[in-house]
Amino acid sequence: MSVLCLVLCGVLAGGELLVRWGLAPALRALPDDAHVRARVALVHRLRVVVPVVIVPTVVVTVVVVARGGDAVAWAAVGALAVFVLVTGVGTVPVNMRIARWDPADPPSGWQGLVRRWERIDVVRSSAALLAFVLLAAAHLA
Repeated sequence: MSVLCLVLCGVLAGGELLVRWGLAPALRALPDDAHVRARVALVHRLRVVVPVVIVPTVVVTVVVVARGGDAVAWAAVGALAVFVLVTGVGTVPVNMRIARWDPADPPSGWQGLVRRWERIDVVRSSAALLAFVLLAAAHLA
């Protein structure tokens, strides 16, 4: 198993866990105006940074596993597929809406959209973590 594959997946899982269990709760603790301003700024920044991590992670993992991965490594690819699918149909559409918010005048019901993003992101961040754990297990086997 390629060490690069494991490192990239670890970076992805770590970043996702920090966003979900570090940044998201911290944003919720802010006053509404600061929360919206910070969330919009994060979406603008992370929609550039996150793909820079996701794309090489998925490509390298698929190439490495296709060259001789076992069932556990293929399960990690499956977890990455769930991660990518949930990202594409879940958090990306929500983030596209958030990116258009005016922090001085957020849309009514914005808190509900944030709660939806958080529920989706539990699945997403968990899939990234599962992929990393499975790749580590395959690497150690």
